[in-house]
Amino acid sequence: MECMSLLGVGACAPDTEFRASLPFPAFDINRDTIPPLLRRRSSQAMQMAFSAATAACEKAQRPPSAFPAIFASVAGEIKTTDQICTELVKDDGVISPAGFHNSVQNTAAGYWSIAQQCTQPASALAAGSDTLPMALLEAWCQLACQGGELLLVCYDETWPEYLDPGRGNPAFACALVLAAGAVDGRLMQIGRPQAGEAIFPAAWTNSVNSMPILAAIPLLEAVSAGKGAQTIALTPHTPGWQVDVRGWE
Repeated sequence: MECMSLLGVGACAPDTEFRASLPFPAFDINRDTIPPLLRRRSSQAMQMAFSAATAACEKAQRPPSAFPAIFASVAGEIKTTDQICTELVKDDGVISPAGFHNSVQNTAAGYWSIAQQCTQPASALAAGSDTLPMALLEAWCQLACQGGELLLVCYDETWPEYLDPGRGNPAFACALVLAAGAVDGRLMQIGRPQAGEAIFPAAWTNSVNSMPILAAIPLLEAVSAGKGAQTIALTPHTPGWQVDVRGWE
């Protein structure tokens, strides 16, 4: 496979001030993307993931149930997990079965399959500060082996402040609908993620050090700009990960 084609994109940033600072279009959480029966038990992470994923599918003009999905998050359901740990150290040590059920890394992926009545495979991954490049590499591998199209969602909710002071903020999610090879109507061609020396934009380095999933900003900015071929850094550390992209020219 020579490249992946980007067919649709969506970005969700609940913080109004941060959203306004982004160099590409983003929006607040759209709770209507989650069915009412699931909405009451949804976390910020799940709400953002669904909002971005739905927008990307609409942009690509694809039904959400049409293809496999990959959900990537550094910390997953960190707020729910933190709450469970807090309850465990109390004298009675009783935790909510629903809370435990919703604390796993694949919570958003599982509920997405349920909500969209999607029988295609869905996977969840985490790789610390390399979560974004590993998610793109996983997408590349699946498309190279199986062809077709897939949905990639990268997201992280705000982390409890005391767990890692100065990190885990602001919350953010983005979603990409990707296809194997060069497909008509694509927004951008994306190459295979690889190790390299590309320099991450200094303006966003501090933000990514605080919230690693924000490493997607340069790639999303390139999508918004549209034209030209360039190499995009996927991590703020050097050497790190990078990807070659080409706009619609």
